[in-house]
Amino acid sequence: MYLKFAWRYFKAKKSTNAINIISWVTAGVIAFSTLCQVLVLSVFNGFEDLVKSLYSNFYSDVKVVPDKGKTFTLTQSQLNEIHKIPGIKGTSLDVEEKALLQNGDQQTVVLLKGVDSNYYKVSGVPEKMYHGVFNVGTIDNPKLVLGAGIENAVGIQADRNLLPVTVFLPKKTDSDNPSPLSALSEGNATTSGSFAIQQDFDNKYVLTNLPFMKQQMNYGPDEYSALEISLLNADKTKDFTKTLQNLLGDKYKVLTKYEQNTSLYNSMRLEKWFIFAVLTLILIIAAFNMVGALTMLVLEKRKDISVLQSMGADKSLIQKIFLSEGILLAVVGAATGIILALIIAFLQIKFHLIKLVGNSFLIDYFPVKLVITDFILVAFTAMIIAFAASWFPAKKASQQMFNLKA
Repeated sequence: MYLKFAWRYFKAKKSTNAINIISWVTAGVIAFSTLCQVLVLSVFNGFEDLVKSLYSNFYSDVKVVPDKGKTFTLTQSQLNEIHKIPGIKGTSLDVEEKALLQNGDQQTVVLLKGVDSNYYKVSGVPEKMYHGVFNVGTIDNPKLVLGAGIENAVGIQADRNLLPVTVFLPKKTDSDNPSPLSALSEGNATTSGSFAIQQDFDNKYVLTNLPFMKQQMNYGPDEYSALEISLLNADKTKDFTKTLQNLLGDKYKVLTKYEQNTSLYNSMRLEKWFIFAVLTLILIIAAFNMVGALTMLVLEKRKDISVLQSMGADKSLIQKIFLSEGILLAVVGAATGIILALIIAFLQIKFHLIKLVGNSFLIDYFPVKLVITDFILVAFTAMIIAFAASWFPAKKASQQMFNLKA
C-alpha cells in the first residue's frame, strides 16, 4: 500500500512548484552521476583489458624465480618432475641481467634476456616483431632482438644493421675481490630484428640466446634466472602454482602473471576506485537535494498524513511512504543514467566516437568493457545513499502529530 501512495506523490503535481523542480533536479543529478560512474568504470575495464593483453604478450602464465638472490639451480630431474604436472603447454628457461649495449659512440643500458629455443611457447614476443625476424642465434653466432625503443637509443635499425654491436655484462668470478675488468665480460653480437609491444618493454629489453648469456656471465650448467611456464587453461593457474610450489620447495618462488605485475595491477585498481569514490560525492550532493525535496513534501502533505492517521495508519506506514518516495527518485534517476550509459557505451564500442588525444597509444579511441558487477555496484550505491537521505525526513514525518483542524 505504501508504494501506491509513494507513486501517487511522485507523479502528482505539487502545489508548490519548487518541490517539483527540486525533485527532478535530484533525479537528474542521480542520473548524471550513475551515467558517469558506469562509463568511467567501463573505460577503466577497457584499459585494464588492453594493458593486460599487452603485458600477457611478454609475461608467461607462471614464472619460477629464486627466493633469494638472482639465480637458482634447476636440474634436469627437477624439470622432468615439473613436466609431469598436468596442464602445462610449454616451458622455457632464461637468464636476465642488466647489460651495456654499445654501437660506436652510442650506448645504452638494457635488460638483456637470454632465452632458449622453447621461448615462443611461453611468450608472444616472436609474434610482435616490428623489424626483421625473431632470431636469437647460437652461442657461436649470437644475435639480438631489440625492443623498438632500443633501436633509437643505439641508432640502428635491427634488420638492416650488418655490423656487430658490443655487449658488456657482469660475470661471476672465483676471486672474492675481483678487479673491475675481470668482473666484466665483453661480447659481440649482430641484430636480427626488433619487437614492439609496449613502451615498458620496448625501451628496456633485448633478447638473445641462453647459451651465449650463460657463457658471458660464467654461469653453471644448471644455473638460471627463471623458468617460465605457459598453461593450457589459464583459469587453473592458482591450483597449478600451489602444486608447483609444493614440488619445488621454499628455495623457489612461483609467481602468477598477476604477481609478476603486482604494482601495475594494484595502481590501476586504485585509480579506478578513487575515481568511483569521487563520482560518488556527486550522489551525496544529490542526497542533500533529496532531503530538501522530501522535507517540503512532508509539509505539503500534512493533511494527507492526518487523514491516514485518522484511518488507522501507524508511524511505520507513514515512514515507509516517504522512504519509498526517496527511493523512487533514486530508481528513476539511476535507471535513466544506466540506460544512457549503455547507449553511449554501445555506440563507443561500435563506432569509436570518442577519440584519445595524441597518437602515442596503440589505439586512437577510448576502449570500453561492460561488466555486470559494475552496474550492480552503481545501482546499489545509489539506493543506499537515497535510503540514507530519505530516512531523516521520513522519520520526522512519522513522529509529528497532525490534525484536520484548519
